Amino acid sequence: MALINDLRKGSRFALSRVLSQVENNTPAGLQALDELFPFTGKAHKIGITGPPGSGKSTLVNALTKQLRLHDREPRVAVIAVDPTSPFSGGAILGDRVRMLELQNDRGIFIRSMASRGALGGLSSQTEALSQVFDAAGFDFVLIETVGAGQSEVDIVNLAHTTIVVDVPGLGDDIQSIKAGILEIADILVVNKADRPGADQSRRYLKAMIEMGFRPLASSAGKHRMAPALQKDETETIGEQEALWLPPVLKTIASQFEGIEQLVTEILNHQHFLKSTGRWKQKETWTLREIVRKRIAGTLERDFFQQLPAEVFEAQMEALIARKVSPTTAVKNLLTYNQKSSKPQLSE
Repeated sequence: MALINDLRKGSRFALSRVLSQVENNTPAGLQALDELFPFTGKAHKIGITGPPGSGKSTLVNALTKQLRLHDREPRVAVIAVDPTSPFSGGAILGDRVRMLELQNDRGIFIRSMASRGALGGLSSQTEALSQVFDAAGFDFVLIETVGAGQSEVDIVNLAHTTIVVDVPGLGDDIQSIKAGILEIADILVVNKADRPGADQSRRYLKAMIEMGFRPLASSAGKHRMAPALQKDETETIGEQEALWLPPVLKTIASQFEGIEQLVTEILNHQHFLKSTGRWKQKETWTLREIVRKRIAGTLERDFFQQLPAEVFEAQMEALIARKVSPTTAVKNLLTYNQKSSKPQLSE
């Protein structure tokens, strides 16, 4: 595939074409993912999540600049997951507008994508786009989620390092650091730290980590929210050595304050993952999740392709008439014999 060869050689045009095909889930996009997969597994994927208004886009902008100042001048890709337009179905490009100044740097590539109604703060194709950037030779892939609430934690299944952004003045510090969000953080950032209450927010976050983090440390290479590994799957080094305690940093991203320290902690976490073997374990966990999701998606698509529309509608009519329960309707559809003209309704 000529487009893949051009992408591997650094063509931004080829990269844009492949990204569009992959995002739209076209046959060419699926073929491209298959051809690119052997070249993946090298990029450090960094997730940035947090509540709306916490300054995630400004932080990503500053973080991207700082990463480029590193000695190696690494290539940085940004995937900004934006809310979906209710009219066009495309991304509302607020994040990309905020990052216009970065687009003149040939070592940076910014891609906005619509969430398209997907829950969890990401789009269903975010992982696929990150693979394309990985295969294209980008050293870091920054993934900014849609503003996260308390349960939008899908980023943990994709990122090596997850940064959770908080901001003082949201009204309820404890509400903003519920366990679901707190536990996914590898690094916690109190942004807009020039606002009143920043020190208090930082103290709350540190206290929450010190109270609740250590009992969750047995999850080893998987995330702390994932089921714990068996004893024989944990690292041979001592648990104290293998424990990463999330740092809590203060930043003022709009003024570039605290960003250098944030990059230092990101690189420290990268070293931690690789030196303890958790990098490989996180990759394994991510690939397992990819396979599970694709199996579920394929089975659902094939099921509805093979099921006659009238059969489905008949079950819906029976359901609406309260002749069957939702559970029974599902069982009827799953066990439907295509030779019969209509399903047998269980009452």
